[in-house]
Amino acid sequence: MISSVERPDDLTPETDDLMESFSTRRTRRSLLKGAAAGVAGAAGLSAAGAGVFSLLHGSANIVHAKALAGSSCVDSIKTIFTVARTAERLAVTFYTNGMNNANELGITGDNLDIIQAALIEEQIHELFFAANGGGVLASTFSFPHGPDTFTDLNLFIATQQQLEGVFDSAFLVAIREFAQLGRPDLAEIAGQIATVEAEHRALGRMIGGLEPADNWVFSPVLLPSVGAAPALVKKAGYLSPKPGNSYTYKQVGTHITGGVIYRQPYAVSCS
Repeated sequence: MISSVERPDDLTPETDDLMESFSTRRTRRSLLKGAAAGVAGAAGLSAAGAGVFSLLHGSANIVHAKALAGSSCVDSIKTIFTVARTAERLAVTFYTNGMNNANELGITGDNLDIIQAALIEEQIHELFFAANGGGVLASTFSFPHGPDTFTDLNLFIATQQQLEGVFDSAFLVAIREFAQLGRPDLAEIAGQIATVEAEHRALGRMIGGLEPADNWVFSPVLLPSVGAAPALVKKAGYLSPKPGNSYTYKQVGTHITGGVIYRQPYAVSCS
């Protein structure tokens, strides 16, 4: 049974390439080559997707085809919850340091409220996965641009875009994995979280002055499985803490005045 949250509040040259990929537009020749006979064509892909795909296997077509075929890319529920909880810890750590350095970043007013809400939402997600048996792969993180991430707004937003893009992809692929595991209830919850991560991404683009803020038609699935996320995140430079670039997760309180609602999974059931 899935528990609601009822707990008290108490990436290297490869990294540069990945970061650059989030602002450079690229294309690929086929979306579904190898996944379905006779279905092929040209399609535009956001540079973010192309960059992450290239880090995974060097071939966007092959990765996407395997994900759609789906027979071998299924993690256990425990693995998915553990990866998700670790990702949420990274998100909390990122947004906490953003809040702590808001003045240097020049984030004020409504934009600061957006960052605070994102922090609260990521923390509630982390508590949800903890309450339902998710483990922890890491609690101390690094950032590709180190301390500059929290003094330069452009770097802060670029990092936020990279993280939210990967998080969104992880929860989208989790929907497929849960469906293959015969757990539509968990697939629905993964979808509920994916939409929130997508909101964070669009709002980050707004704060960074990137136009349009809502620039994806189909949110790309940049991972073949949830279990592939840690290796990608490590290669991108988030799991290599060292002196001067070491940030440890600390749980934050989630009770703020108004604003953040639907604090546990909610869905109307068939009668």
